[in-house]
Amino acid sequence: MPSRRNTTLKVIKGALSGGPAPARRRLVSRPLPRPAEPIEQVLGRLDREPVKDPVEAGDLTVVGDPAEVEDLPDPHRGPATVDSDAEADAGPEADSDAEPDAAVDAGGKTSRSAPAAPGAPARGRALVALLVVLLAAALAGAGVYGHRWYVDRATDQAHREAVAAARQAAVNFVSVSAASVDRDLQRVTAGATGDFKDEFTRGQAQVRAAVVENKVQSQGSVLRAGLVSGDRRHAVVLVAVDATVKNAKAPDGRPSHYRIQLDLVRDDDSGEWLVSKLQFVG
Repeated sequence: MPSRRNTTLKVIKGALSGGPAPARRRLVSRPLPRPAEPIEQVLGRLDREPVKDPVEAGDLTVVGDPAEVEDLPDPHRGPATVDSDAEADAGPEADSDAEPDAAVDAGGKTSRSAPAAPGAPARGRALVALLVVLLAAALAGAGVYGHRWYVDRATDQAHREAVAAARQAAVNFVSVSAASVDRDLQRVTAGATGDFKDEFTRGQAQVRAAVVENKVQSQGSVLRAGLVSGDRRHAVVLVAVDATVKNAKAPDGRPSHYRIQLDLVRDDDSGEWLVSKLQFVG
């Protein structure tokens, strides 16, 4: 006897429950194969196993794997809409997905405020830090430049003063006269210091006697003077001097040329440049 195939239709579970109506599914019908037994026997078995009628035909489905049943589009239905019950079930969780910056005004229109850029505060702080660094660098550069300018200017001024003092000391040394010998020698001593001052002071009496005895009259003038080396406290200056010397043997005078190297130091108390060493170099 051929096997019987179960052709019983079942109602989807939950279709008649008191809960919210499930999403409506489309009934897909399949042609039933011709029974292999007489129709009277099939009807009799259905009568013995009554099945509760579904409320709507749309709540029926074919027994089997629902994934194998494909919902076909209904040409008479409009575009898919969201069930109002589903929206109600979503509750405040659905509102949390909405954009936080959206707001409804008095006219019912939705307005959106421009969201603040997440990196704006960080960029602002970075810009402020960069400006501070640039300002500090500018101030430091200005300080260094100002200090160098001051040092260079002070050094140049010191060199000019040292050269001027050397010129005057060289003229004082070669300019002496029997009529003003004490004053002339005192002028040389006043512009000297250190070893040169000590040495000149020791021989000052002999020099005075020779000048007076020979009736010496010498007057010098500087031709050139130049700085050899130096800083703000020490200097070496070379001076070229011409002088006309008169004495008892040469009453008309004779010219003399000297090259004198002078070492000078700056006095801490008076700030004047004084000769610490004097020598003829040609």
